[in-house]
Amino acid sequence: MIRFLLVLSIFFVSIYALSDLGTLKRADGLLKTNSKSSHFRAYNDYKNIYLRSVMNGDKKLRIRALKGVIKSGNKLHIDIIRYKKELSKLTKSKKVYVGKSTRLKSAKIIDDQLILTFDKKLTKNQINYFKIYDPKKRRYRYVFDIHAILSKNKTLRKKGINRIRIAQYNLKTIRVVIEDSQKVKIRFIRDSNKLVININAKKTSTSKNVSKTEPPKRADRNKVIVIDPGHGGKDPGAIGYKKYREKIVVYKIARHLRNILKSRGYKVYMTRYKDKFIKLKNRTRCANEKKADIFISIHANAVPRKSAKTVHGIETYFLSPSRSKRAEKVAAKENSADLGDMNSYGKKSFLNFLNHRKIIASNKLAIDLQRGMLGALNRKYKAVNDGGVREGPFWVLVGAQMPAVLIEVGFISNPSEAKRLVDDKYRKTMAMGIADGIERYFANN
Repeated sequence: MIRFLLVLSIFFVSIYALSDLGTLKRADGLLKTNSKSSHFRAYNDYKNIYLRSVMNGDKKLRIRALKGVIKSGNKLHIDIIRYKKELSKLTKSKKVYVGKSTRLKSAKIIDDQLILTFDKKLTKNQINYFKIYDPKKRRYRYVFDIHAILSKNKTLRKKGINRIRIAQYNLKTIRVVIEDSQKVKIRFIRDSNKLVININAKKTSTSKNVSKTEPPKRADRNKVIVIDPGHGGKDPGAIGYKKYREKIVVYKIARHLRNILKSRGYKVYMTRYKDKFIKLKNRTRCANEKKADIFISIHANAVPRKSAKTVHGIETYFLSPSRSKRAEKVAAKENSADLGDMNSYGKKSFLNFLNHRKIIASNKLAIDLQRGMLGALNRKYKAVNDGGVREGPFWVLVGAQMPAVLIEVGFISNPSEAKRLVDDKYRKTMAMGIADGIERYFANN
C-alpha cells in the first residue's frame, strides 16, 4: 500500500512538472506577440506558476516564473517592484535587467503632421491611443500614451488647435495630448522610429441635432455598471484626519460617478443609496443579479498617525491571492467589516483555488481607471501621487461574475489628502476621471 501511494505521488508530481513547463512555454510564446491581450495572458500564466512554486518550495521554478512576471509586467506597465526585489534576493544580484527605455529625440509640427522621432524602432504595443470628452467644458482631448521617456516637457502650437502638450506621464510613459473645443480628425501611423500623427484642424459647424453638452452616443454605452460605496451604517470604515469618515467620502464620490455615467447613457446601480451596512457577499450578489458588465468598489485608505503625514496616493486593486504584505494589510482593513463564515485560513485557501478567468479583464479595468483618475486630477491639482495598480485578496470582489476592481481614492489619514477628499470639487473631478477610465476600458475591450 505504501509503495502504491509513493508511486502515485511521483506520478502526480511529474504531471505538475510537465504542466508547469508547458505553461511557461505557452507564456513565452504569448509574450513574443504584439497583442496586449496575449501579454496579459502571459502575465497571468507566469503569476500562476510563481504562486505554485512558492507553495511547493521550488526555487528554480520560482526564479524562472519571476523573470516572466517582470518581463510581461514591464510591457503592461504593471507595478512589478516587489517581484524585482524578490528576484534580486533569490539570485543575489543588485539589479534586474528589464530592458532599456525608448527615448523621444524630437517633436515637431510640419503642415498638418505632428512628427515624434525616437531613438529606437517603435512597436504597436508601445502606443495606446484614446479620446476623452468633457461635456461641462465642451473640450475634446486626443491622447497618446507612449512607453518611452523624454528629457523635457513640451508645448507645441498649431493653427486651429487650442493646445498640444507632450509630458512625462510617469517614469516609463510619455503622454501626448491634443486638445480642442471642437472635434478634430486624428490619424496616426508608425514609421520605424517615428510616430506620425495627422491632425485635421478644419472647424465644422455644430449640427442642430447634436447636443453641445453631451458626448456623442456610442454603441458600447449599452452597459450595466454597479458601483459599491464601501462600508456604511454601523461600519464607518477608516476614521481619518479631523475624524473624517471613509463611508461618507466614498458614498459622495460614488454618487457623482453614478450621475456622470447615467448622463453618458450607461445603466448604473449602487449597492447602497444611503448610510446603510451591507455584508460584503451581498455587494457582489447585487452586481450578479443586475447582470453587470463591471463592478467597482470605492474605498479610502488610512495608516497609523505616526505615518499619516507622509503616506498618500491613489491605488487601484484587482482580485488575486497576492502575497504582498502591503496588499494584505490594505485587504485586512477592507475585509474586517464582515468576516463571514470563513476564517482567515479558509479565505486564503479559497483565494488560491480561484478560477482566474476574470483576472485579466479586471487587471485591464484597473489600469484604465487608475489612468483616468490621475489624468483628471493632475490637470487641476498638484502632487497627486500615483500609488499604482496592485493585486490583493479583497473579499468584497470575490464572487463577482464580471471584471471587478477596488479603488482606494486616497489616504483619509493624510491631512492634505483628507482635505481634498472632503472637497466636493475634488470628488467630482475624481469621479469624472473614473468615468473616463470606464469609457476607455469599454472602447478598448
